Amino acid sequence: MVGFSGKASTKVGLVGFGYWGPKLVRNFSQMPDADLEWVVDLDPTRLARVKAQYPGVRTTSDFEEMLRSDVEAVVVATPIRTHYRLAKAALLAGKHVMVEKPLTASSAEGEELVHIAERMGLTLMVGHTFEYNAAIRTLREIVVSGELGEIHYVDAARLNLGLFQHDINVLWDLAPHDLSILMYVLQRDPVAVSARGSASVRPGIHDVAYVEVRFPDNILAHVHLSWLDPCKVRRVTIVGSKKMVVCNDVSDGEKIRIYDKGVDRTYETDKFDEFHLQYRYGGVQIPHVPFQEPLNMQCEHFVSCVRTGARPQSDGRVGLKVVRVLEQADKSLHNGGAREPLGPAYATAGTGVRNGGVLTSDFQGNRILETQVCNGH
Repeated sequence: MVGFSGKASTKVGLVGFGYWGPKLVRNFSQMPDADLEWVVDLDPTRLARVKAQYPGVRTTSDFEEMLRSDVEAVVVATPIRTHYRLAKAALLAGKHVMVEKPLTASSAEGEELVHIAERMGLTLMVGHTFEYNAAIRTLREIVVSGELGEIHYVDAARLNLGLFQHDINVLWDLAPHDLSILMYVLQRDPVAVSARGSASVRPGIHDVAYVEVRFPDNILAHVHLSWLDPCKVRRVTIVGSKKMVVCNDVSDGEKIRIYDKGVDRTYETDKFDEFHLQYRYGGVQIPHVPFQEPLNMQCEHFVSCVRTGARPQSDGRVGLKVVRVLEQADKSLHNGGAREPLGPAYATAGTGVRNGGVLTSDFQGNRILETQVCNGH
């Protein structure tokens, strides 16, 4: 098949038809620049369901069989502990790879995948879906514009009843979303992290966690994660010196609300320590946020990067940063909430090399900007 660009469509294979698999199959099967050719899963019942819904897609329980085929890009949507092994095999077979979050179960694994991808000139991307969410992109634009003033703190909550994971805690399951959001919106890398939580249902597996993330410029972020809450909450609040903003992802029509509220110091004498606090109670602005399925935008971005050689917004280096924060947060979680530093090695950003040039990209809707000089992202 030939896509909109006039080039032959990119051949895609998916491994894992569990929770995310069906959603990914639906998106890739509808894309004009992609041909979904293979689905791999160990469960015959799942493969039968794929065949019934998508008769033209090949199915197999043998991952190596797919790797021996002519697919160009592999999407890994399997349990976290398998990400490293499957992604590494795909990269070594010369395939571009997109891995569902988090990239790997350890930073050592993530570093190896990043190095393999860069050495072989292949795209390695992580499914940080919220970086492709229109509301989160609007939130970033508001912060970048300076409308909020100096950022004082961020409060985030990701709560729901389930889905419990048997091999990872709530931190590894839910925090990748909020960590990627924080770094994307604030455009800063954390300098320290700490976490506390509880294992209420199964001993040893935390189902509730409170994470404190410290950023440069004295910005404090607090993230509440839970599999044990009666209400579904997906909320980010950013408080600035001028205004405040709330992003509520479960809201149907008002995902972003900007509050012209705050506290000002008014000086009545020449003495610095003699001032009064004046409270502002202004109006509320609700910007229009056009909807497009974030997963669809993520999948389109991946295929576009494979076809153009551009660097993904959520590339392997970004995924590695998130894994390193998760590791330190998990260490704190099991060490009484001690604050764990994130040193210079964590913050080091790399560049990818494709076709002899250094590439970078800026995700703006469906646009990918490619340059010869890497300015980071």
